[in-house]
Amino acid sequence: MQERELQTIVSHFLIEGTIDTIEPLGNGLINDTLKITTLESCSPDYVLQRINNKIFTDVDVLQDNIESVTRHIRKKLKERGENDIDRKVLRFIETDTGKTYYKDEKGQYWRISVFISHAKTYETVNPEYSYYAGKAFGDFEAMLVDIPDQLGETIPDFHNMELRMRQLCDAVGSDVKGRMEAVKPLLDELNLDADEMCKAERLYREGKLPKRICHCDTKVNNMLFDENGKVLCVIDLDTVMPSFVFSDIGDFLRTAANFVAEDSPEITKVGFNMEIFKAFTRGYLESAKVFLTPIEIENLPYAAALFPYMQCVRFLADYINGDTYYKIKYPEHNLVRTKNQLMLYRNVRKHDEEMRRFVDSCLDNNGIG
Repeated sequence: MQERELQTIVSHFLIEGTIDTIEPLGNGLINDTLKITTLESCSPDYVLQRINNKIFTDVDVLQDNIESVTRHIRKKLKERGENDIDRKVLRFIETDTGKTYYKDEKGQYWRISVFISHAKTYETVNPEYSYYAGKAFGDFEAMLVDIPDQLGETIPDFHNMELRMRQLCDAVGSDVKGRMEAVKPLLDELNLDADEMCKAERLYREGKLPKRICHCDTKVNNMLFDENGKVLCVIDLDTVMPSFVFSDIGDFLRTAANFVAEDSPEITKVGFNMEIFKAFTRGYLESAKVFLTPIEIENLPYAAALFPYMQCVRFLADYINGDTYYKIKYPEHNLVRTKNQLMLYRNVRKHDEEMRRFVDSCLDNNGIG
């Protein structure tokens, strides 16, 4: 897009200062992100994003969620007596119509937030940063426990295991590519644990398991750090919505605690890194202990197992359907991913008892429960 077009888009937002440059920022996979640099030293710089409304189809709900969450976190930080609050929570800029997004003539949606200076992200996944992630995302959830607004689902049923099983059953029933014979052993193994892996939805219907406001995309690089390596805030709030706390725990561990990438064909090298689990869980419990119920704590090991299982189901369904959802680099890519995640799931389950003992030790040390 030409800079003149971008400047026209920016002109609809109530920013301070005069635009100097608009240049690409970061390497996001979902939204196009650019940095707006202003000429005046007294004016902030900004982040301009094109919202991917093919994924986030209801931009009103998306931005309402984000506004509610950032407003409530800002209130909580003030109550805590925090200083430098503008660096610890994102701030989005209104347009001349009072909204925090603008729809251009091409039907594309845009938003602007204030750029947080002297901050950085990390890609590193090790015990130290896993601990920081656990603590930051646990605190994020804790601040939102009493949010008064009703948030919507930006991606409906995103982490609904029952839905994912239904989708797999539909794929099996259609078998459009005739791939069932090759994957039947994998399917048989998944079906053995299907009932257990769907228990979160059952517990919710029984009134035993609450939904929280969760981030639902818990990665190390979705946090900003200051110059001293201290976490400033959680970012990338598009997936913030009601979910089970298992989402934020399991989603992080599925990628961070696997010894190899999720599509590595070296299946024998797949495994569950307990040091990452322990570091993340320790940090998470330190922050989240103020609101977690006994049933949520009891099922933390379940969360670690649920997400490789769920992703295995999704990869397998896509493979059976003819690779219509996930991008593939070669014909068997989704099948390799399926086997990788199934191996991770098996390995996680081998650590069930060890995970329970570790959670209990954290409770004893922190006085939880």
